[in-house]
Amino acid sequence: MAVLQRTIAIVGASNDRRKYGNRAVRAYLRQGWATYPVNPGEVTIEGQRAYKSVGDIPLSQLDRVSLYVPPAVGLQIIEDVVRRPPRELWLNPGAESPVLINRAQSLGLNVIIGCSIVDIGESPE
Repeated sequence: MAVLQRTIAIVGASNDRRKYGNRAVRAYLRQGWATYPVNPGEVTIEGQRAYKSVGDIPLSQLDRVSLYVPPAVGLQIIEDVVRRPPRELWLNPGAESPVLINRAQSLGLNVIIGCSIVDIGESPE
């Protein structure tokens, strides 16, 4: 029986290799995840097609959505995220706020607060 590849959308991915959104893309690719970078200003990131929004990703559901954007941006896009409800919504350090956490939970999302890079056994540094 084939093992399905796990999927992640990384919101706030960047071509700047110093930024955590880029580090996350590289870490998840190394770990064998199907990785969907989300940044409306990029065409590709680390060789992967970049999507303008989570809603543009051609999947009905994702395993994870990991936010690397400020909480105010997270609040602007949370409705888009819930249209492709992930099994887990990761709010990385600096992406979390009480208002965003409450909103995401009220929409039925499984919110995890922590570093999604560390969760897969990689170092974010």
